[in-house]
Amino acid sequence: MNSNSMFILIIIAFLFSLWAQFRVKGTFNKWAKVPVHNGLTGYDAARRMLDANGLQDIPIEPVKGSLTDHYDPIHKVVRLSETVYYENSISAVSVACHEIGHAIQHKESYPMLVLRHRMFPVVNFASRIAPFLLIAGFIFAATNLIGLGIIFFSAAVAFQLVTLPVEFNASNRARTIMIEQGFISNDEERGVAKVLNAAALTYVAAAIISILELIRYIMIFTSNRD
Repeated sequence: MNSNSMFILIIIAFLFSLWAQFRVKGTFNKWAKVPVHNGLTGYDAARRMLDANGLQDIPIEPVKGSLTDHYDPIHKVVRLSETVYYENSISAVSVACHEIGHAIQHKESYPMLVLRHRMFPVVNFASRIAPFLLIAGFIFAATNLIGLGIIFFSAAVAFQLVTLPVEFNASNRARTIMIEQGFISNDEERGVAKVLNAAALTYVAAAIISILELIRYIMIFTSNRD
């Protein structure tokens, strides 16, 4: 594969990423207009799911922004965007329960989540320094710097790959518990799947772009050495 073909693939992957982000917002907005049959808000569903799994000590906080929902493993708190925290839609309940899926992973020491947490300090440093090493390497035609940059960038790519099973597992846990606990009806399961699958696409797209970028850097590195 030559550099032109690789560049085209990266552009395609970038466009796919934009489409994935657009789909997440569109899917969330669509199902945000559909209330769940039992009237549960995102907060209600999250609180019940935490309590049912022995996590009564974990608080749930509303935060500003759109799709800013996350589980903070350091402070052991679930933060839900206001559109999720206060609303009783399929989107709100789906996203809220997905974040609780991460809290349950943390409690059970889900291996891939544990690995991601252990990788984070290294990846946080590597992802910051990698661009400077690569840029300096390309400017000064220093293959050693490019090679070092590739190693650091590889750590960030590995982190994104580890993130994929963590996210998919959290969604699967959420869907299973939502059905078992009666948070959603059989008719609502389709909407839940749409919301969670759309969200997963963004992680897949990010991983694809990173992998292609890594391959591109390796190709440049190899060609410079030759």
